[in-house]
Amino acid sequence: MICEVVQLGCVPYQEAWDWQNQLAEARGRGEISDRLILLQHPPTYTLGTSGHESNLLLTSAELEQRGITVLRVDRGGDITYHGPGQLVGYPILQLPRASDTLRADVIGYVRKIEQVIIHTLADYGVVGKPIAGLTGVWVETPNGEVKVCAIGVRINVRAVTKHGFALNLNTDLSYFDGIIPCGIRDKGVTSLAQLLGEPVDEYSAAQRLIHHFGQVFGCEMVNLPSIGMR
Repeated sequence: MICEVVQLGCVPYQEAWDWQNQLAEARGRGEISDRLILLQHPPTYTLGTSGHESNLLLTSAELEQRGITVLRVDRGGDITYHGPGQLVGYPILQLPRASDTLRADVIGYVRKIEQVIIHTLADYGVVGKPIAGLTGVWVETPNGEVKVCAIGVRINVRAVTKHGFALNLNTDLSYFDGIIPCGIRDKGVTSLAQLLGEPVDEYSAAQRLIHHFGQVFGCEMVNLPSIGMR
C-alpha cells in the first residue's frame, strides 16, 4: 500500500482545511492514493465539535492584536492551537471497515497516530505515552503530565480520514496561555525543544515521523514533488 507524502510550508488554516475536504472526497471516490500532508499554520485557534468558547480566554481585540485567527472546525475535540514551529499532519486515508457494521475503527486509528508520535519522540530519547480517556501524546515532567502532541480527527461517511495531529517542535508555547487547551485545566503543554533544551531541526523531525508513519500503518511512503495544493 502506498501513501503519498506532501510537505508544504506555512499555509492558512482555512485554505488547508478546504484542500483536505477536496482530497477526502477524491480518496473516497478512489481517484487518489492515501496521502499524508505535512505543514504548518499561521497562529490559529480551532474549536472542534465539542469545543466550548469559554475555553478561549482572549478577547476579540487581543486576538486581533496578536494576529490569531479563530475557526470552528469539524474535527473531534475541544480547542487547540496551531502555529509556526509545529509539525502538523493531516492523513487522508481510506480506512478498512468491518463487514458486519461497515464502520471504521476510529479508536484504533487514533491509537496508531499516537504510536507514530511516540516512536518519533523516542528517536530523541523522549518517552511519550497516551493517557486513558484523553487523546494526544503526553510526557512526564517534574511538573506532572504535559501534552506534546494534540490529536483530533474526523472520519467521513466513506471511512476517509481528515484532520490529524499537531506535534509541538519549536512552538511558541505562550499562545497556549490564551486558551484552556482541549478544555483540560490540570495539565500543561510542552514542546520537543523545551524537553530537549535546544531547538529541533524541523526537517529532520518530519523525516523521522514519515518513517514511523510508514511502519505503523504498513505503508510505502512516497514523496510527491512540490505540487502545491491541487
